[in-house]
Amino acid sequence: MSWLRDYRLDLARYVEYGGRPLTQMLTQQGLWALLQYRVASAVYRSRLPIWVRRPLLVLAVVWQKGIEILTGISLPYSATIGPGLYIGHFGSVIINGDAVLGERCNLSQGVTIGVSGRGERRGVPRIGDRVYLGAHAVVAGRVRVGDDAVVGANSLVTSDVPPHATVVGVPARVVSDAGSADYLSPGGAA
Repeated sequence: MSWLRDYRLDLARYVEYGGRPLTQMLTQQGLWALLQYRVASAVYRSRLPIWVRRPLLVLAVVWQKGIEILTGISLPYSATIGPGLYIGHFGSVIINGDAVLGERCNLSQGVTIGVSGRGERRGVPRIGDRVYLGAHAVVAGRVRVGDDAVVGANSLVTSDVPPHATVVGVPARVVSDAGSADYLSPGGAA
């Protein structure tokens, strides 16, 4: 059951920021959305017979919509999300169903990871490991955000971001190569 292992790693990220596991599970909307995502994604990727999987996926979509309404967080089961995701605040986090997020990423409120572009540039983002996305950041189109990168608050990313870069602005531009370590640790800027 890799979904359970991944969810435990998600939970561990929340516990790093303070609080007991049960308290975090009961009070953190990001964990509610992650539980729904992990279970639904496991069903979606399973080798269950189609006559079993389809009804379960219908239930998963209903569960996802309920979580979306309750939390403002949309994590479609078809997205690929690495373990250890931390969604720092309530609401308005939208992930496209074809998006890929690496391990140990942090998403702030208002983050959108979605489809955009024309022609060959049309597509969805691939987010590396240990990436921090600030409040209301938008990453759109067929772009790659490298490992250990930081996307500043209110930034619009429409082109690739190198590993360890910090980008800000509309459109986002590199302003530093200090990486995301300080943003991902409880004692850091997150």
